[in-house]
Amino acid sequence: MKISVLGFALLSAVACGTSAFAGQLQATRAIAAPEGFSSACQRYSWLCTTKAGVKMSDSDALVLLTKVNRQVNAAIRPAEDTVVYGRSNYWALPKDGRGDCEDYAVAKTKALLDAGFPANKMAVSVVLDRSGNNHAVLMVRLADADYVLDNMTSTIKSWDRTGYTFLARQKFENKAAWEVILSGPRAKQFSQI
Repeated sequence: MKISVLGFALLSAVACGTSAFAGQLQATRAIAAPEGFSSACQRYSWLCTTKAGVKMSDSDALVLLTKVNRQVNAAIRPAEDTVVYGRSNYWALPKDGRGDCEDYAVAKTKALLDAGFPANKMAVSVVLDRSGNNHAVLMVRLADADYVLDNMTSTIKSWDRTGYTFLARQKFENKAAWEVILSGPRAKQFSQI
């Protein structure tokens, strides 16, 4: 994935020196959406909706999250946007069974919405993976923690068990807007700039 998240995280890092622990990640301030996200919202209105969903327990939610994560991961082959769409930073549903990490996150959002999961409990998030590469995942907020659906694993994990540094996410209550959530192993690198 070649999204320009590192640049906007670095620009805002001085104001974002907070760290979060297990549980729900707290936002520090608003930030511009990653390149390509706004056009995806225009193409897919459901991506930026806050419609309510079916009430379910957290244990039922985790079963659904695991099912959707595994199904979407199995249905898509990894491919860069330049190969699939002929351009970079194109956020979309996977095309011809291929897509990059943000396409997986968009597909998981759609699948969960179709299953009745509440939109205001999901947020596409941008992170640095364990190797320091830009990556996108779907974050889901449950009562005890924020959980991550990731194309790199079939296991649902709380954010603090991924080894990722979380940079920014969609706001849960205003899906067209984004917020800084600088947390994780490399977060201090950004706050000391």
